[in-house]
Amino acid sequence: MAQGPREDRGGRGRGRDRDNRDNRDSNEPELTEKLVAINRVAKVVKGGRRFGFAALVIVGDGRGRVGFGSGKAREVPEAIRKATDQARKTMIRVPLREGRTLHHDIRGRFGAGKVMMRAAPPGTGIIAGGPTRAVFEALGVQDVVAKSVGTSNPYNMIKAAFDGLKNSNSPRMVATRRGLKVAELVGRRDDGVDNSAQEALSNG
Repeated sequence: MAQGPREDRGGRGRGRDRDNRDNRDSNEPELTEKLVAINRVAKVVKGGRRFGFAALVIVGDGRGRVGFGSGKAREVPEAIRKATDQARKTMIRVPLREGRTLHHDIRGRFGAGKVMMRAAPPGTGIIAGGPTRAVFEALGVQDVVAKSVGTSNPYNMIKAAFDGLKNSNSPRMVATRRGLKVAELVGRRDDGVDNSAQEALSNG
């Protein structure tokens, strides 16, 4: 007789926890994971070398949030899992113009890597290569022109791209700092963005 109520309370508690967990999962946006690079690495230990794998992963929700992470493990799936977990924890939000491109031209730098990113008119697509393209696809950018200079190391390229994306501002953010109206800033820059993108396309 005394055990019945305790078992019922325990069952109801577990049910509530499960329902809360399901609600959290349903509210969270679905994330896109992109494996950018995977390398075999070696650790020198007593008696020889111990081999493992290093993975570089990009994670994004396709709506302005993106992150990257790296992980090492003895097996490839475990290295990818570690990199994905780190990428989810370090996601940043980037303001997008009309949900398809950047608000302004951006330059990012990390070590020997330099990445130049330009906003582009509709229909341009993602003109970028290698790891930088994966960042824009996960971010949800549809039209952008990007160029990487100085290094082909995917780690440095991605870090340089994120260095620039962190400094991206929307017209509302700039207008708030300057005490102006958003319409004044947008009216000044509309033609300049489209022309700069067209020049980048024509120059190859």
